[in-house]
This record gives sequence, structure tokens and C-alpha cells, in this order.
Amino acid sequence: VQLQASGGGTVQAGDSLRLSCAASKRTASNNGVGWFRQAPGKEREFIAAIGWRGSDTIYADSVKGRFTISRDYGGNTVYLQMNNLKSEDTAVYYCAVSRSSAPTSRAEYIRYWGQGTLVTVSS
Repeated sequence: VQLQASGGGTVQAGDSLRLSCAASKRTASNNGVGWFRQAPGKEREFIAAIGWRGSDTIYADSVKGRFTISRDYGGNTVYLQMNNLKSEDTAVYYCAVSRSSAPTSRAEYIRYWGQGTLVTVSS
């Protein structure tokens, strides 16, 4: 299983970042892929997910209109474009592969978790 998140960094409030999740073909090409995050002292929370076709997406209310999830034509790289970042977006972001082809916000339906990438937003 190869699932690697990258693209994190330190930015100021209002800035943008794009996270990438690179998966091996066997890991994710026919599966939904999602992003979760965990802030210090808080539980992990769902952010966004995309189905294997790339046409069905779901978002947490806290990021709707600011974050966009997408995947490349081959389906093995998933992106999270984050605009208008806020200090409360500071967290470690994890990509995760669903057990099915559908997007999911439920951690119990995740088959694989990737290593996280840290996003720090200063106000």
C-alpha cells in the first residue's frame, strides 16, 4: 500500500494551499478517496471525499465553498485545493482510501490511511 500526502506548510490567513495524495494504482484507482484532519487536542474530522469517477464529491460544512477536492485522470492522485485558509484550518491532514468506489465521510469505511501532512495557518 502506497498512500502519501504532501503539500502542507505554513501560510497566513487568507492564503491558499494545494495538498496532494499520491496512491499506487492498486490502492486507489477504483476507490473513493477522502481527506480528514486532526487539530491538536481535537478528534479527527472529515473534510472532503471524492468517488472513483471523480464526479461525486462531498464536503464538511466547515470547508464548503473554500476547499475543492479533485482527482487526476488516472485516478491515482487526489488533490485538495484549500482557499481562504483560516487559523482553525490548522491541523495534520490525512488522505484515506474508501472501502468502496463511493466517497465517504465515515472513518469506519476507510480501508487505508496515509501519512499526514501538517498545515499551519497563522492569523
